[in-house]
Amino acid sequence: MGLIVQKFGGTSVADIDRIRHVATKVKKERDAGHSLIVNVSAMAGTTDQLVNYVKQVSDLATDEAWAEYDHVVATGEQVTSGLLALVLQSQGIPAQAFNGWQIPIHTDNAHGKARVSRIETDAVRAALDAGKVVCVAGFQGIGEDGRVSTLGRGGSDTSAVALAAAFGAERCDIYTDVDGVYSCDPRIVPKARKMKHISYEEMLEMASQGAKVLQTRSVEMAMNHRVKLQVLSTFSDEPGTLLVDEEDIVEQQRVTGIAYSRDEARVSLTNVENVPGVSANLFGPLADRGINVDMIVQNVTEGGKATDITFTVPRGDLERTLEILKTAKRTPKYDSIHSDKNVVKVSVIGTGMRSHAGVAAEMFRALAEKQINIIVITTSEIKVSVLIEEAYLELALRALHTAYGLDAVDA
Repeated sequence: MGLIVQKFGGTSVADIDRIRHVATKVKKERDAGHSLIVNVSAMAGTTDQLVNYVKQVSDLATDEAWAEYDHVVATGEQVTSGLLALVLQSQGIPAQAFNGWQIPIHTDNAHGKARVSRIETDAVRAALDAGKVVCVAGFQGIGEDGRVSTLGRGGSDTSAVALAAAFGAERCDIYTDVDGVYSCDPRIVPKARKMKHISYEEMLEMASQGAKVLQTRSVEMAMNHRVKLQVLSTFSDEPGTLLVDEEDIVEQQRVTGIAYSRDEARVSLTNVENVPGVSANLFGPLADRGINVDMIVQNVTEGGKATDITFTVPRGDLERTLEILKTAKRTPKYDSIHSDKNVVKVSVIGTGMRSHAGVAAEMFRALAEKQINIIVITTSEIKVSVLIEEAYLELALRALHTAYGLDAVDA
C-alpha cells in the first residue's frame, strides 16, 4: 500500500478527546497497510487567541513584526502535532512530530502569507522507513531568512497538499467537520446535495467565490500537481467528495454548484473623467496598498467624455478604499462617490457551461422572477457571478439551486 497524507482541521483536534478520535482514523489507515503523514491544524480557537495576543502588543507595521507574528502563531500547530504523536505512541503506534522548519518546508519571506517553494524529504522519509507515523505541524515552514514562516489562514490545507505532492502520495485526505463538498451551503439550502466528484477547476472557483470547505491555494496546488484530493468528515465514516480531472467526469451538468461571499462592499464613482489611463490611475493606488478589487463595471456616457465605474472590494477594506480614492494624487476626477456594505456576491459554477448555452440567461431569469435586482455582473468560462442586496441572499440561493436542477431528490 502507498503513502497517504491526512489533514485534520481545528474542529477535528479541538480537545484531547477529539485528538484521540483522530488517532483512531490514523490507526485505521495504518492497519490497512498505508504509510502516513498526518498534517494537523491548531486546536479550534487557538490561532485566533494567539493572533489576539500579538495584536495586543503590536500594530504589525513592519516586516520584522510580521516575522515575530509567525513565530508566535505557528506554535498552535506544534502543540497539536506533538499531542497526536503522544496519543499514537500511547496506543503502541510509533510516531514522530515535526515542525515545518524541521522537515524542512521552504517558503519565501512573505511572513503571514508565505508560499511554499520546495520541501526536503530526507528526514521524513527516514521516519517513514522506520515505520513511524509522521505528525506534521501544518500551516508553517521556514523562510529564506531562516525564520519560521506561516502560510496564511487555512494554510494547513496547503501544507498538506504540498506534502502529498513532494512525497508522491497516493491520496491527500482533508478531514473537516463536513462530510464533503455540497452543491450549495446546506445551512441555507436544505436541498443541497453532496457531490461524489468535482473537478479541480470547479472546486477552485467554488473556493475562490466563498465556499469554505477548502482553502483556494490548496486546490490550486492540487490541480497543478495532480494530487488526488478527498474531502471527508472526521466525525463519520461516510464517503466524501473526490477532486478529479475534468475529463474523469462522464457527464457534466450545466451548473455543478453555487457559492456566495458576504465579504463584499460596492464602490461607485459617477462622471469619472474618461481619459487614457483612467483605470490605471483609479486602481493603481489601491493595488499599491494591497487592496484587492474584484468585480468591475464601467459605463461610458454619451459622447464618451465621462464614465461611471462600479467595483467591489473586501468589506474590511472599504474605509481605506474610500480614503485612498479621496486623497491619492493619481485618482481621476469624478463627481460623486457612493458605497454600500449590504451586498453579497452569488456565483454559479460548472465546467458544463462550456458546452451548454443560456446558463447566464437562466440565472437572470430566476432572479427576476423573485424580484431580485442585479447590481453587477461578471463572467468567466465556467462561472457567472452577480452582486445583489444581502437581504435577498437566501432567496437567491434557493431559487438558483432549484432553477438549475440541483435539488436533492430525497431532501
